[in-house]
Order: sequence, then structure tokens, then C-alpha cells
Amino acid sequence: MHECHNYDAAYTRRDFLTRTTLGLGAATLASLMNPMGAFAAPPDDEPDPGILGATHFPARVKRIIYLLQSGAPSQLDLFDYKPALVRHHGEELPPSVRGMQRLTGMTAGQKSFPMVQSPFAFRQQGESGAWVSSLMPYTSQIVDELCFVKSMYTEAINHDPAITFLQSGSQQPGRPSMGSWLSYGLGSENSNLPAFVVLVTKNKMGQPLYARLWGNGFLPSHHQGVQFRAGKDPVLYLSNPPGIGTEDRRRHVDVLRQLQELQYENLQDPEIEAKIAQYELAFRMQTSVPEVMNLDDEPKSIFDLYGEDARDPGTFAANCLLARRLAERGVRFIQLYHQGWDHHGGLPQAIRTQAKETDQASAALVLDLKQRGMLDDTLVIWGGEFGRTNYSQGKLTAESFGRDHHPRCFTLWMAGGGVKKGLTYGATDDLGYNIAHSPVHIHDFQATVLHLLGIDHERLIFRHQGRRYRLTDVHGHVVDDLLA
Repeated sequence: MHECHNYDAAYTRRDFLTRTTLGLGAATLASLMNPMGAFAAPPDDEPDPGILGATHFPARVKRIIYLLQSGAPSQLDLFDYKPALVRHHGEELPPSVRGMQRLTGMTAGQKSFPMVQSPFAFRQQGESGAWVSSLMPYTSQIVDELCFVKSMYTEAINHDPAITFLQSGSQQPGRPSMGSWLSYGLGSENSNLPAFVVLVTKNKMGQPLYARLWGNGFLPSHHQGVQFRAGKDPVLYLSNPPGIGTEDRRRHVDVLRQLQELQYENLQDPEIEAKIAQYELAFRMQTSVPEVMNLDDEPKSIFDLYGEDARDPGTFAANCLLARRLAERGVRFIQLYHQGWDHHGGLPQAIRTQAKETDQASAALVLDLKQRGMLDDTLVIWGGEFGRTNYSQGKLTAESFGRDHHPRCFTLWMAGGGVKKGLTYGATDDLGYNIAHSPVHIHDFQATVLHLLGIDHERLIFRHQGRRYRLTDVHGHVVDDLLA
């Protein structure tokens, strides 16, 4: 079986001398060649092709825009309509349904688990007949473009391990994020922008977002996500200090590169190459980033489509519009984070706010990509790290209630190239507590996403500390029924 190891990007001197049959003779030959040539990054004016060079099979999409809703939206109040909860509202969740389900510390001590109907109206929308809550009027209009997966499940019951698992394939910190894996495997289509860009909605409270969620883990450091921020300096430390011009910066980078190449000759540390690549990319980004962040060339119709918030840099709407601009310029993986979905109490009002902030822009992104002919080779993903319970956390009142974490089932949607349009896949039971059929594990989801990009998830591998690692760890399969 072919395996994609980290030979090109992180091949140490010890590995080289151990594995080659030519031993020191090969080392002598290498010393006569350009010491940076064998494992160096491509020339500065050429995109990085990634470790694969070519995909394992024809790719259905070229790039991903992942709209991650941090805090876990309640699927029961957005997409997973359960009439039975209307009939059994306020009644105790049957022990036979809950079974031996692990509960969080927030509800484990409850003596009562009253089931809660959604206070929001649901209707079937489009030709596909997908059920959508009244909270999502704009998403309702694009359901025939969407592929709903209502049978997602995870192993983690708390936010930090759950979002880490979703992003990196492991509940334990330290693994590369999905975007880093794609940067490593496929590289970039634009030498002037990172392969992996992160956008976080400004001024939002919620579960903390750690930089390791878009970190490179044990992959070379130039594969980590680069966060773009609203404001004067979209990328920290990218601008020149006062008195330093472009020519000065170019000379500085050139001298620094020479010093690092000398250091590489002595140490053969691949991380030195990563630093060189980062300095060079940062220099090129001084021109490319201001251009992509400047929305002055966007017509009024686009701002009308995304909503008035799109004129306010750093909002979710503005980040969705920016994601489209980054996708146009060949960025491989664009990760948006929107906090605030952790509704343990006061859910009816809080979820209204969240939906208002995200619904129009999410739908606009799909429509915008479609009208530009980009949806065919772009995959858009919308969802959180797990679901919410069908019972109330704390006291259930006529005006308010909360829902606790629920890893057993949740809903996400995808749109774009390679996935079936107008499909609702999988289902939960009548009470929305357990999966009824067609379960999709986090690793199955990750394997399917990689497949759409032309990658066999079992063959994109990095050897670290004597073990071969991959995004899907040791299991996961492609969900063929989702593929167009």
C-alpha cells in the first residue's frame, strides 16, 4: 500500500542515513548538490503542490469553507423536527431511551429530565421537503442545494475535547488540524496567500477558541492556519514598522534566508525550511492581504445578499464574504468560527440571536458561490461539535429552558461539489435522542471530506515518534451515500 510519509517536508539526517542503502556515499553526493534543493519548498513564485503532488484519485472539489458553529447549535430547534416532543412536552424522558448515556456534570444531578418541544415552527421546504425551523428563513430558501446529515455522532461530551476531535481527529490536543492536513497534502493554489486561513467572528462570547484548533501539531509549522483579523492589521506582525520600506524588508528577508540556509547545512533541521517559507510568504502577503481584505470592489448587490453586517469587518457576514474572496484566490481551506451556541439556559431568546447573525450570510455564501460557478468545486460545511439534549437542563418554564450537551446525535449540512443536493441523510428516533439509522461518526465525516478532495484518508500519513498518524486515526470510512 502506498503511504504518503513526511519525506519531503521533515526528513531528518538520521532518517536519511538509516534508510538509504548508499549510506555515507549518498550523503557525499548530496553535499555536492544544493543542500536546500532536495527537500526545499518550491520557488517563491510557484504554488506549493503539497506532499502528494497529485491526488490519489480525481478530486470532486478543490477547496473547503467550513462554517463551524462553536458551542453546539440545538439540532432540535433548527433542523431535526420532532412532532413527538410536542405530544410529550414536559413528560419525563423514558429511562429506556436514555439508557446508560453518560451525562455532563451539569445535568447528572438532576432528578427530573422533562422533554422539551421546540418553541419554533417547522415547515418542509423546497422540492426536497427538508424540515427547517422558522429561525432559518434564508437557509430555508436553499435547502435544495444542501445535503443534511442528521445522524452525526461523536465520542466527546464536553466542548474542548469535542471541538478538538472534530478539527483534528483526536480528543487530545497536539494533532494537526484538518486544514493543516490539507495544506500538507495538497499545498496551495496561490503562492501569495496561505493554504489555510482562519476567520473568527469578533466580539463574541462563548466557549474559548484556542489557536491549537487550527494548529499544525507535529506537521511542519508553515502548515498551521493563519488567522485574519478585522482592523488595521489583518495579520499580526505583517506590516513593516515605521521607517521600513518594501525594499528594506526584501533585503532583510534575503539576508535572513542566507543565514538560515547556512544553519540548515549544519543542522539539516526541516523546521528551518519551514521558517524560510514563512518569512517569504509573509513578505508576499504584505501585498496580497490588503488586496483581498479590501471590499471596495464589491457591488451593493453583494452586500444586500449577505446582509448589512457584511459591511462591518469581523462579523460573521463579513467573514463569509471574505471567505468567498479567499476561495476565489485559491486558498485551500477557509475556517470560520462563530461562538455563542452553548445554550444551557435561556435558549429561546439566545438561539434567535445566533440564527439572526448566521442564517442570511450562510445562505448567501452558497448562493454567491453558485452564481460565480464556484460551488461545483467548493465544499461548504455548516455545523457544531455535538448536539443538544431533548430534555431541559434545569427547570422547564413556559418562557425558557436550556438544553445540555448531547454527543449521541446532531445535524450538520454540506453544500457544493461532490455531495448530493436536496438530500437528508440519516435519522434520529421519534424523540430525537438516539440515531435510528445510518450513523456517521466524526471519522467517517472526515474521511468523506478528504475523499471529496481526491485523498484516500488511509494514505495521507505522517510518521511521528515511531507511529504513522492520519486525520482519521485508526478508523473511519467514506459515506458513499452522500456522494453525488
